[in-house]
Amino acid sequence: TFLTEPKTLSIDAVTSDWPRFLGPTDNAKTPETHLIDSVPEEGLSKVWEMEKGTGYTSPVIVDGKLILFDRIGDDETVDCLDPETGKQYWQYRYPVAYTDRYGFNDGPRASAVIDSGKVYTLGVTSKLTCLDVATGSVLWQRDLMKEFNRASFFFGHGSCPIIYNGKLIVPLGTNGMEKGLSVAAFDQHSGALLWGTEHEWNASYASPIVATLQGKPRLIVYQGGESDPAFGGLLCIDLETGQLHDAFSWRPDKYESVNSSTPVAIGNDRILITTSYQKGATLLHLNDDLKWEQLWDAPDFGIHWMTPLLLEGHLYGFRGRNEPDAWLASYDVETGKENWREDLEWTIPLKSGRDYRMKYLRGSLLHVDGKTFALGELGSLGILKLAPDGVTEISRTQLFLARATWSLPVLHRGLLYVSQHEPDMEGSPPRLICYDVRK
Repeated sequence: TFLTEPKTLSIDAVTSDWPRFLGPTDNAKTPETHLIDSVPEEGLSKVWEMEKGTGYTSPVIVDGKLILFDRIGDDETVDCLDPETGKQYWQYRYPVAYTDRYGFNDGPRASAVIDSGKVYTLGVTSKLTCLDVATGSVLWQRDLMKEFNRASFFFGHGSCPIIYNGKLIVPLGTNGMEKGLSVAAFDQHSGALLWGTEHEWNASYASPIVATLQGKPRLIVYQGGESDPAFGGLLCIDLETGQLHDAFSWRPDKYESVNSSTPVAIGNDRILITTSYQKGATLLHLNDDLKWEQLWDAPDFGIHWMTPLLLEGHLYGFRGRNEPDAWLASYDVETGKENWREDLEWTIPLKSGRDYRMKYLRGSLLHVDGKTFALGELGSLGILKLAPDGVTEISRTQLFLARATWSLPVLHRGLLYVSQHEPDMEGSPPRLICYDVRK
């Protein structure tokens, strides 16, 4: 439903597409400019909204096409929309049979990827689909669960694929007890298998990245899903051949645990990984022999699923496994020492007249234009100034009041797209909402 015309985009504004889950550079940052410095007193203006199905994905946007991947009824559904108005261009659906064993919703977990005029989706039951962005026609499709006899996953398949030099790379995962194809690369145009990396680790819920290490782009995959005993850790893989350079074990001992936070490329051949369940974070260095060396570990910087921000040599993220133990923290990337932790808290009035205690909890951070947007898991949006000596909350608004607001918001041409995954307290169904944050 189209609601309000947004402000005119400044002719001087820098804009960027958003082709994948974590944005144009896979690190929850975007180069866009001419955005609001604080939330207006009346709140953010809604440009459009649409009811959406189940799932925990974020939209992706390239060349004036927004792709939303979710589940409606018994079908996984791909919608192509106009990002400025919400108008639907096309929809593709296929049947899916999945019920979450822990009571979470039954939609896809991995956001779509757009590249070279094609959109790629990896469904909750490991169905990999390539569609033409212009028409929605199916170019190819593979059922990875059937083809590769995949092991089961605690919450379904949830790692977002990545594309590099014509290769669509997917963390397949194995059963955690014997070697199989832990990671696979497919031809992005035909779907043909190009190479596979054998390892015993099952797929996690962290997404792979490409990082330049020892002078060459390399594939970084953080594995660790359902297996007994619990196995997982960081793989460094040759992008052209699939050869495994090294594997570093980093996984909680608890059987019912997963690695979910996407690795962060730090520079100087270093990668940060973090996980919850009393394990924490560690900084790794890839040496001249292409082997991982551990530089430090920080047991208290255990992040459940959000991707920490790296800003000028310091890390920022919402650590904690559950709502009561979640807080915002900062760490020095050189030493692994904590700079500070902050349990930001406030109250909002409900229609019943009582006050409701609020926090960001296990939120998300998006850095843009010298500021950081913080999306709380109950639907609050703050604009923060993050620094090694503390956090300043510039302003805040309540977009809606709904649980499981876990997906990183998407920014494109000065419009902010927020996925509300659960019904809110006023009865509104799950929605994708577009807000105007243009200056």
